[in-house]
Amino acid sequence: MFRKIRFFGLVFIMSFAVQQSVLAQQGWQPADNPLMTKWVDDIDPDNPLPEYPRPQMKREEWINLNGLWQYAIAPVLEDTPAEWDGEILVPFAVESALSGVKKRVGPDNRLWYRRTFTVPDDWEGQRLLLHFEAVDWKTDVWVNGKKAGQHEGGYTSFSLDITDYLQQDGEQEITLAVWDPTDDGFQPRGKQVRDPHSIWYTPTTGIWQTVWLEPVAEVAIKKLKMVPDMDASALKLTAFSTDRESGYTVRAEAFSDGQKVSEISGDPGEEMNLSISNPRLWSPENPFLYDLIVTLLKDGEPVDQVESYFGMREIRLGTADDGYTRLFLNDEPLFHLGLLDQGFWPDGVYTAPTDEALKYDIQVTKDLGFNMIRKHVKVESNRWYYWADKMGILVWQDMPNGDRHIDRDEEDIERVAQSTLDYKVELKEMIDEHYNSPSIVIWVPFNEGWGQFQTEKIADITKELDPTRLVDIPSGWADRGVGDMHDIHSYPGPDMPDTEEGRAAILGEFGGQALVVPGHLWIQDFTRAPGHYETSTSEEKLHTTYNRLLEELIPLKEKGLAGAVYTQTTDVESEVNGMMTYDREVVKFDLEQLWKLHQRIIHGN
Repeated sequence: MFRKIRFFGLVFIMSFAVQQSVLAQQGWQPADNPLMTKWVDDIDPDNPLPEYPRPQMKREEWINLNGLWQYAIAPVLEDTPAEWDGEILVPFAVESALSGVKKRVGPDNRLWYRRTFTVPDDWEGQRLLLHFEAVDWKTDVWVNGKKAGQHEGGYTSFSLDITDYLQQDGEQEITLAVWDPTDDGFQPRGKQVRDPHSIWYTPTTGIWQTVWLEPVAEVAIKKLKMVPDMDASALKLTAFSTDRESGYTVRAEAFSDGQKVSEISGDPGEEMNLSISNPRLWSPENPFLYDLIVTLLKDGEPVDQVESYFGMREIRLGTADDGYTRLFLNDEPLFHLGLLDQGFWPDGVYTAPTDEALKYDIQVTKDLGFNMIRKHVKVESNRWYYWADKMGILVWQDMPNGDRHIDRDEEDIERVAQSTLDYKVELKEMIDEHYNSPSIVIWVPFNEGWGQFQTEKIADITKELDPTRLVDIPSGWADRGVGDMHDIHSYPGPDMPDTEEGRAAILGEFGGQALVVPGHLWIQDFTRAPGHYETSTSEEKLHTTYNRLLEELIPLKEKGLAGAVYTQTTDVESEVNGMMTYDREVVKFDLEQLWKLHQRIIHGN
């Protein structure tokens, strides 16, 4: 269990000064910032975020391209800069302190990147893939001066086969140009705005997740799709290859605690039923994961292999013994109690400083006794979902919002064709990319009235893309009578919608109780939370109010409430209503006491 930690202003300043001194000796240091996390001194500027970024399709050979790149900010119509402004630490966004830059770009400019690399001699004869886990928003890529590809979307990954753009030997050059209109455009953007205030935060432009190189065979494994089939005690597995040439087969092997428990072979692109006898079920209490090795063979000889994992679990709606529609996990009704998680960092903005930092928020959430996280209008790195899978937390995944917002009593907005396309493409990419994560149990296409359009159609599209999970559309505000849930927001609450047959009653946001902790503030002279949240003047008042709010969930649960989301995991910039301070140094609550309270609400004991 975590202990509450108190660092007063002088200690914090001394600690930050030591961090700055150490980092300066390394030749890189973060930009001046009002608040930093303790993980800043764990960053290796030669190899930041060194972990393999795609745990569900892992290969042995790869090169991490995170580190110092050249950068320049130039008018949007200008070509490749003749001169560079300096160095930026990738993958931290240019607006962040950890980038070493901390500058705004804006819609009138583009952000340029450049770096070189060499291809290892033993990679000769293979195709070379250049992977970007996330770049916000419109990205153009050149390799050795030749256009290699383009991608639009700030929250999903893309890969380019750059083999044909490589020089025979020596250094190879990558150049990127990124344009991001933030809230001047209609693309999915989440809570990013050019003028941060209230519940709207610092923007992220450019690379904000890992960049890496990977050699693969001429024909290689392109994608895995995994669907647990509880009735058949099997995993429905499809391994897609980069080509459909004859002579190729796929072999899949499942392991439990290092022991092989199943094996099957089939054709690339063919759904295979990998039998899992007496499956160990994945749940927050027992997040068991099977290891998986998938091998692509040509005429019986291996040409490609990836490591992966999967969890056996099923999420559905059902009628509980009390007659109410509930959320069922593995054929048992389970009350979902969780936190609204924004995924912002004072030093990294959209990017956690280290993998340990990424893991920390989930660990504290679990130690507080919650069984769920609603990932709010942001899509995280693949490693965040890996930790959610491995540590055992249910995830409600929001689609980041964009375009115009509506009030509670307004009709759906009418989007222009490009806005509609941007949303639907990124929704599909988000679902495809994170389809295999057992922790994700609910998709949330709209939050409140933010960009809400074609509600019924988007609900249908989401179900078509993923019939194995539930759809909450929208969370809060303008309910249209569709989707698997009727979700309201109530501050401070709690409250609930009327129960329905066939839809779960959900409190998608409530609480928002704020406490100012001096020495741990983004805005140093800050005294109060935004007007729609309540500010407590002492820890005692905060705890008393919080306990009352949570206790009031119990009679609502007895009346049919199926899940509730408290706002929020951490303070974020001008919001101080987190369970933790923004720098994660102070947990504002007693972990043991809250764990007992939350378990009583979830399990009734």
